[in-house]
Formats: sequence, structure tokens, C-alpha cells
Amino acid sequence: MNQMIQSTQRETNMSLDYTSHPGRPGPDELVPSRYALRVGEIDVMVISDGVLTPPAESMATNADPAVREAWLDDMFLSRDAFDWALNEVVVRSGDQTILIDSGLGMEYPDFPRAGQLGSRLEAAGINLGSVTDVVLTHMHFDHVGGLLVDGVKDRLRPDLRIHVAAAEVKFWASPDFSRTAMPPALADVARRAAQRFLDEYHSQLRPFEHEHEVAPGVIVTRTGGHTPGHSVVRLASGGDRLMFAGDAVFPVSFDHPDWHNGFEHDPEEAARVRVRLLRELAASGSWLVATHMPFPSIGRVAVAGDVFRWVPTWWDY
Repeated sequence: MNQMIQSTQRETNMSLDYTSHPGRPGPDELVPSRYALRVGEIDVMVISDGVLTPPAESMATNADPAVREAWLDDMFLSRDAFDWALNEVVVRSGDQTILIDSGLGMEYPDFPRAGQLGSRLEAAGINLGSVTDVVLTHMHFDHVGGLLVDGVKDRLRPDLRIHVAAAEVKFWASPDFSRTAMPPALADVARRAAQRFLDEYHSQLRPFEHEHEVAPGVIVTRTGGHTPGHSVVRLASGGDRLMFAGDAVFPVSFDHPDWHNGFEHDPEEAARVRVRLLRELAASGSWLVATHMPFPSIGRVAVAGDVFRWVPTWWDY
């Protein structure tokens, strides 16, 4: 029993140099917007950037509408639109502080409840100037937008390294939206955000081809599918494992991994990537965190045959 308690504490407690109150709401928060855990010797904090509210059909563009609506009903979700979490992660490994994705930013009036990353990093006691590395799972506007907020670049270190797959950089130089189901207006937003990001941060990019070790125990690997350079980040330390899966996994993915998301640039390949990653997670017992899983988005994957199941963590508070 003592071993079990110690193991649980090791997985869910975070060193106090991140914040003295890792689970306590700040004065302007009704609920916590951050959740801390440890992966071996690596400190991890999941930060909520708020929520998006996309059309419900965008998560299942190839599904029979009646089947999609039945799934939404079973999950007590609206058939029209629902809150879609937007999570980022801060990782501390050795002397490196790594931000994985940067959220939406502040330039998208259609999503007024997102774009909170800056204030929530501050509430967690994380100074942007302490970030040594940024890892981008991909360059959709809800992943690079936080770096485009006015004043953010001036607060970042001049030697900041931004790790992103070379295939992602190449794609956004001349993006093709022909296989997505994105509305033209959102496709234009995505195109503009990616181009602005490349213009502003090109000198700090550290493109990689397939896999790159960002810090001890922190490896980013290109998967493709959602976008040509979409990547996942795997953490490993002391026998513990965690995967930040970006946009490879969504809430519906466990029941219907074959359903296409409207933002996927290669839907068939995205589905294959999704199944492969879910099987890997089930086999390894790794923690899973994903951008659009409900906050704090920490859990494990169980599988029986072709049926996957999401097993959320028990909150430690």
C-alpha cells in the first residue's frame, strides 16, 4: 500500500518551483486552469488555453449524421457545437523549460473563450523568458497563435529554439486545403497565421526530419496525417511515460477512430496514425495528453480487440 501511495504521489505531484499552489484557483479563476504531474524526474504542467466551440460535424465529417448525433446524445453534448478543450504543456527537464504548442492567441473573435495561455502561464508562475525551447506539434492557428500575441516575442529569449518538423514548414509555405473540411474563412485564418509565424520566427526554427531529442527524456517524432508534419512528443524518465499527442487523438477517437476530423489534411492517414498511437499507448501504459481532450487531459488508453477506452486520471488535489 505504501508503495502504491508513493507511486501515485510521484506521478501527480509537481515540484514547487513551478507554483506554490499547483491545483488552487487564482483570484480570477472559478476552476483550476493548470494541472501538474511528474514523469520520473521530468516536471509536467498541463495548461488550459480555454475552449473553442467548433461545429459538431467537424469532428466526424465522414460519419452518418444520425450515428454522429446518437454519439453526441450519448455523451450529453450538443448536436450543433460543443466546448472543445485547448490544452498546452510546459515541461521541465534538466535545465530546459519547454513549451509544447502555444494556443490560439488573441486575434480570433469567433473564439472568445480561448487565447488564455499568457495569463495562465503567469498565474502558474511561469515566466515566458524562462522558456528555452518550444515544440510545435503542427502549425494550425490554435497551436502557433499564442506566439503571435503582441509583446510575446519581446519577452522570449533571443536564443529560443523552436522545434517543428521540416515537412510542416515546407507545407505551410504553400498549403493545400483540398482534403480538409475547413470552411474557407478558417482556411484563410490558418494560412495567414502560419505565414505570419514563419515570417516572425524563421531564424529561431530548428526543423527536424523524423525524430529529435529536445531535452533528456523529451523526444518529438513526426507522425503526419493531421498535417504533413504533425508530430507527437514522448516523455520518458525513471520508467514513467507520457505522450502529448497533439491533434492525433480527439474525444471521439476511442469510440470511432475511423471518423475524420474536418481539420485533417490527410484524413485516411490521420486515422491510421490514430489507431497506431492508441495501440502503442494501450500496450505501454503511458499517460496520454492531447490538445483537445477535456482538461486536464491526462489518462490512459485501454483496448480490447478493436475497441478502445479512455481511462482518465484520478485528480490529486
